[in-house]
Amino acid sequence: MPRNLDMTALRSFVAVAETGGVTKASGFLNLTQSAVSMQLKRLEENMGISLIDRSARSVALTSAGEQLLSYARRMLDLNDEVIARMTGTSYEGEIIVGLPHDIVHPAIPPVLQRFAVDFPRVRVQLKSSHTRRLKQMFARGECDFILTTEDGVETGGETLVELPLVWFGAPGGSAWRARPLRLAFCSNCIFRAGAQRALDEAGIDWEMSVESDSDPAIEATVSADLGVTAMIEGTAPQFMEQIPHNSGLPDLKRQKINLYAGELAQGEVAEGMAALLRQQYRLL
Repeated sequence: MPRNLDMTALRSFVAVAETGGVTKASGFLNLTQSAVSMQLKRLEENMGISLIDRSARSVALTSAGEQLLSYARRMLDLNDEVIARMTGTSYEGEIIVGLPHDIVHPAIPPVLQRFAVDFPRVRVQLKSSHTRRLKQMFARGECDFILTTEDGVETGGETLVELPLVWFGAPGGSAWRARPLRLAFCSNCIFRAGAQRALDEAGIDWEMSVESDSDPAIEATVSADLGVTAMIEGTAPQFMEQIPHNSGLPDLKRQKINLYAGELAQGEVAEGMAALLRQQYRLL
């Protein structure tokens, strides 16, 4: 007799694999840790194979688990697409989300992917700029939602996560050893003044290695090992590497990632977008 895979258990398995643990997966799925663990156990018992290597310190998939993960993702995508198209209301329109360039990854791609499944006829437009300009755009009603990086949070805002700023350089690079320390920040970067002040207080000489309003120019400078920069922990692209804490560079302050929703950002579509943004940024 054919056996059927439990889609709920598959969703828990994929969440554990992608978030790196049962704890984060339970928060992502809005389930208890014990419920997620039971679903994993049930899936293994149903298939008669081990999917998780429980002898490892962190979550690691067995070879069978790695193979199942590929199938599970495709099955869940197809399941979600069927549900959305066959039972969902055919919403149409556009949502505009503004956010700084340096917090696009890794949260926004899965937000866009999931939103497209839930609301396939709603277009999402991303507007990337620095926090000060985003707030001006938001005040003029040019964005439905904005994400900001700030020390605090203003009235109407919601803090999604608070993380430390950390120093980044090129993978295997040595620019962080140079004195004066060469810095790479956009002229309007909200982190720039704080990083310079921290270096001054630590007695570390510095100079700007590039003057630009272009984020790609800053990224190119850092990845070429011609300077260092500061970013929120967990948001740097793959071509940058966190500089070790014992490097002698000063610790930097913590930074909030805030969400602001416009007065017209209401209804199921807007609530769906807000929920996805909360979910993904709280996983950082």
